[in-house]
Amino acid sequence: MIVNNKKGGARNMQWKPNTTVAAIIEQEGRFLMVREDTSDGIRLNQPAGHLERGETLLDAVRREVLEETAWHFVPQALVGVYLADRAGSNITYLRFAFCGSPLAEEPDRALDDGILAAVWMTAEEIRASAALHRSPAVLASLEDYLAGQRLPLTALRRLTP
Repeated sequence: MIVNNKKGGARNMQWKPNTTVAAIIEQEGRFLMVREDTSDGIRLNQPAGHLERGETLLDAVRREVLEETAWHFVPQALVGVYLADRAGSNITYLRFAFCGSPLAEEPDRALDDGILAAVWMTAEEIRASAALHRSPAVLASLEDYLAGQRLPLTALRRLTP
């Protein structure tokens, strides 16, 4: 986007995508997914959400999994980084998808607003429900995971002043 500055000249406006995290969690051939009520209707997603100020990517994915599924999660690898535009808007998401293991569930824990249920699904069930996915990154990251794509967590570094 180009805008005019105060001196009458044109300058580029900085564009910033929304940074999100997502978790691919497999147990006994099934994947932990969430059914969520969104402005586009009921959608299917991996446990996912926005990076909050001051968090590391790993802190964010652990928090989001717990808030949306009531499961504690241990990230083990980065599956990939996905840039996806939201259909019909000028919003873009930069999604970091992690895979790892579920530890323990807190069955009495309330789930985040908008989360209808945490469900375990097979890859075939997830593929068959593609029309309900919250983002194209849901299936893309699952397919990358199933293909064995793994990047070490040491590739992520937080630099502090």
